[in-house]
Amino acid sequence: MIKRIAIIGPESTGKSELCQHLARHYDTEWVPEYARFYIDRLDRDYDQHDLKSIAEGQLTWEDEKAEYSNNYLICDTNLIVIKIWSDHKYGETAPWIEEQLKQRIYDFYLLSNIDIPWRPDPQREHPNLRQHFFEVYKNYLEKHKLPYALVSGIEGERKKCAVDAIENFFSNKEDAGSSPA
Repeated sequence: MIKRIAIIGPESTGKSELCQHLARHYDTEWVPEYARFYIDRLDRDYDQHDLKSIAEGQLTWEDEKAEYSNNYLICDTNLIVIKIWSDHKYGETAPWIEEQLKQRIYDFYLLSNIDIPWRPDPQREHPNLRQHFFEVYKNYLEKHKLPYALVSGIEGERKKCAVDAIENFFSNKEDAGSSPA
């Protein structure tokens, strides 16, 4: 069974680069952030109604990539990110997204720290709110008791931190599963 790993965190914290590295490292597939693809193709600003389409696209891409994955599926974002963004920007999240969030299970999360410099990008909106969003993501993971590790460091350190976190989590999980009762 494919193990789904979602990389989440504030804007400009190296999530996409980290996903690509992990996919190469584990010789598997990674799922890009559908929101980037979707928003790049709009001829207007996105609005709250677009978030459902973005969520649907993200889930479709995940399901398609899972068919070709090798042990792990590395996801550059998930519906937690869409929920947190929607709550921040619009004060609520569409019920369909909330329902999908309950149904879609990920085995492990990597929370990307804000210890790397901000890089401007036309789709990035809040360079001064990275600490705020970091705390929101962390609080969400902890409130919902979701397994996660913090990924920190620059360049090679960050990549090693992510690989070590994945290896430790899944080896401990396997050890726990094989322990005598």
